[in-house]
Amino acid sequence: MSGRQQRVMVQPINVIFKNLQQRTKIVIWLYDNIEMRIEGRIIGFDEFMNVVIDEAAEVYVKDAKPRRELGRILLKGDNITLIQQVV
Repeated sequence: MSGRQQRVMVQPINVIFKNLQQRTKIVIWLYDNIEMRIEGRIIGFDEFMNVVIDEAAEVYVKDAKPRRELGRILLKGDNITLIQQVV
């Protein structure tokens, strides 16, 4: 056996679906607003990467503004730059 590992490509939709199934808390970076991010849990999405976020909150990165709880929201895929698990 050689010491090489075989890498398998992971489809982005599978990562989003895993976050949905596990109800993982995620952070979404917005395309047009780099100072604010959305935190919450994905409870639905479609082929356009529109996502339904439960327990959503606006979180400001640099400002000392408090979190703003939004509840359940629909975020259009056009506004999403990155989806990341909260550590």
